[in-house]
Amino acid sequence: MAELNGEPVSSAALTALALTNYGHFTTLRITDGRVKGLGLHLERLNRDCAALFDAELDPDRVRRLVRRLVPPVGTLTARVTVFDPSLTLASLGAPAQPQVLVTTRPAPAVPAGPLAVRTVPFVRDCPSVKSVGLFGALRHGRAARRAGWDDVLFTDEAGRLSEGGTWNVGLVRGQEVVWPSAASLPGVTRALLAQLPGHRYAPVADEQLVEYDAVFATNAVTGVRPISRVDDREFPELHPVLRELREAYEAIEGDPL
Repeated sequence: MAELNGEPVSSAALTALALTNYGHFTTLRITDGRVKGLGLHLERLNRDCAALFDAELDPDRVRRLVRRLVPPVGTLTARVTVFDPSLTLASLGAPAQPQVLVTTRPAPAVPAGPLAVRTVPFVRDCPSVKSVGLFGALRHGRAARRAGWDDVLFTDEAGRLSEGGTWNVGLVRGQEVVWPSAASLPGVTRALLAQLPGHRYAPVADEQLVEYDAVFATNAVTGVRPISRVDDREFPELHPVLRELREAYEAIEGDPL
């Protein structure tokens, strides 16, 4: 399903999005009409809209547009993409009128299985914005998968861990959870979990991975997912802290759309 501003999306609008590829988005996992961290998703959309388009986005309108495509019962994934079909390479400097594209797809089963990832030096353009410009991340992700890995874990110019292709990374040492503080997209799931006791942000160099007991990925679609291998280092899939994190996340009540 796909609607632009509550109407069937035209091929012309999708062509503009594909060819200009300028905009931002957020992805929601919706269960029985509720979304964990909905307010954070809406804040992200408004923040990124200001950053990319110098415009405000009405959160209540976004919610109404998403509700149109969401059944009252069941689980699915919805992506809210904000872009302006009238912006082209020739008119990028024009005042923008951001439009709201809502698309839905089936939600993957959770809990998801463990990931085996390889580290790659890469910093996304404007990491704090969830941009539709995914070329760099997709290029590295495709290369990793063709080489037998599940995904990539990025490091910055100083060799510090930052984020995965579509997820935040967390590390466990004892009972403590450390979130790498290198520039990355501030994920909603990370923000919800980081409020728990025993969580902190700190720089983590790639070579410091040996100091940690477990590694995991988080995003809004799959929640908490273990990482069983980073390069040549192996980590447990069933660490007790990971179980506690998953249970804590599952216990968070979703907000109604």
